[in-house]
Amino acid sequence: MSQLLEKIDKGHLPRHIAIIMDGNGRWAKEHGQDRLYGHFHGVESVRNIVEGCAELGIGYLTLYAFSTENWDRPQYEVVGLMELLVNTIRKEAEVLHRNNIRLHVIGDLNMLPDYARQELKEALDMTAGNTGLNLIMALSYSGRWELLNAVKNIAYEVKSGKLAVEAIDQHTLQRFLCTSDFPDPELMIRTSGEFRISNFLLYQLAYAELYFTNVRWPDFRKENLYEAILDYQSRERRFGKTSEQIVT
Repeated sequence: MSQLLEKIDKGHLPRHIAIIMDGNGRWAKEHGQDRLYGHFHGVESVRNIVEGCAELGIGYLTLYAFSTENWDRPQYEVVGLMELLVNTIRKEAEVLHRNNIRLHVIGDLNMLPDYARQELKEALDMTAGNTGLNLIMALSYSGRWELLNAVKNIAYEVKSGKLAVEAIDQHTLQRFLCTSDFPDPELMIRTSGEFRISNFLLYQLAYAELYFTNVRWPDFRKENLYEAILDYQSRERRFGKTSEQIVT
């Protein structure tokens, strides 16, 4: 792991990393357990990766923790996930605060149970003044929901006369997204061998480098993060330009 860390160019780090934490259920099945067992062990991966990003000096880390589609999973799993979420936040909020990590949450939080929203509020308030890593949890989130919500809010602004149709541009849309306070991710990691973005940050990932690994999320650790960052650093980010333009 130390050899991988030494290879990383600290001056060329992605400012924002987004991760689809996939494979908890399959990992649990491979260990002869139910899905909640996998989610429980996935929490240790969250701790490890948050620590790794903070140590490197990454500015923003977004974790896709629970999608709007996940509400359609079996009731016992949804309830178990909510309880795990609340218990984890209760235990980890103090740790985040001590390490100068600021917690943010994006998504349709109205769908969360009251007790979960209360725990989140307390953690958000506790860490609000921190200036280190910005940890963004995507809960009850989907990219299509976010875009639809943004369009509705823009329409309300137009209808009320606060915004002219002619004035609408990409910056207007960005202002109404959940992520308006954050830079777009430069690196998106998905674990467990799936090659799709699954309704995650559909607008924001337009120019992100995508990295897919077969490692299940409960097994994902700092060395896997370092491998993803090294892969990112080996790529040429052109943003529609030619290689020659980038060099000059």
